[in-house]
Amino acid sequence: MEATRRFPAEWEKQKGILLCFPENGNDWPGKYHAIQWVFVEFIKKVAQYETVYLVVANNKLKEKVSDRLERAHVQLENIQFIIQKTNRSWMRDSGPIIVESADKTTEAINFNFNGWAKYKNYHLDKAIPGMISQKLGIPLTVATYKGKPVILEGGAIDSNGKGSLLTSEECLLHPSVQVRNPGFTKTDYEAVFQEYLGVSNIIWLGNGILGDDTHGHIDDLCRFVNPDTIITVTESNKKDKNYKALKDNLERLKNATLENGKSPNIVELPMPQKLMFEDLRLPASYANFLIINGAVLVPVFNDPNDRIALNILADCFPKRDIIGISAIDLIWGFGTLHCLSQQIY
Repeated sequence: MEATRRFPAEWEKQKGILLCFPENGNDWPGKYHAIQWVFVEFIKKVAQYETVYLVVANNKLKEKVSDRLERAHVQLENIQFIIQKTNRSWMRDSGPIIVESADKTTEAINFNFNGWAKYKNYHLDKAIPGMISQKLGIPLTVATYKGKPVILEGGAIDSNGKGSLLTSEECLLHPSVQVRNPGFTKTDYEAVFQEYLGVSNIIWLGNGILGDDTHGHIDDLCRFVNPDTIITVTESNKKDKNYKALKDNLERLKNATLENGKSPNIVELPMPQKLMFEDLRLPASYANFLIINGAVLVPVFNDPNDRIALNILADCFPKRDIIGISAIDLIWGFGTLHCLSQQIY
């Protein structure tokens, strides 16, 4: 079946990046003050390269954020505020996924966010795709399959823009934990991916990293860095609880094929050392980087492997600036740069 849509790769030319400034910091208990300034730095870096579509809950917060952006010398001409109350700031998952239609125009796909099949307070977030569609003038399509809404988060998928897609079994196929679409099989998901994203070649990984609140999102595991190359996190410490799952994922990738029938090039990316806060293992991963026009923003964790990860990514993106952004506070919310953002084409 010929594809009528195409899911662009993240490195393709972007119109802007969608971000949402946290209103109350509930996802970062005890760290909200620090998080606000981390967000300002994140916004500043994106705004140096392209437009930031910045969701804020109300005009009062807009004024507060504007003041902080000005104090930090952010390029305000590249900030477009959107007033919309939300439950959370994770635009990768609650925001629309922008695809290219057959006539080369853009289309926003609403994949019916439901709080990762875990949290009950997500109803404000459900309005985000419609709001973004309206504000930016992009037609909106609600994803359905056999007459029912399809639930899928942007963090669960990664595209090479040519017809191949990465995802994980733990996130989409687990029979009892955070089940997005009860009864769905690989065949069902592949039909959905073909219809709404125009992808026909699915590379399934196994389990995600420990501490991942989403239960296996691919953007903490592995990513396309060009049409033929996949970068994947690996754990060298055999005693670490991530070791086995990441080794299995690496083997799967080595046995995978792309849409053209060729084997992908595989680049290994280290994991930071085990990161704990209070009694929780946090899902720190260098794979949660964000590709923007002219740069790659990389979460770093005050870890010896920060430098190694940045150098590996510099080799993968020789024509882009590689910029590390401290994510020690962000990761207390169980996600970092990629999770918080969504690209607009």
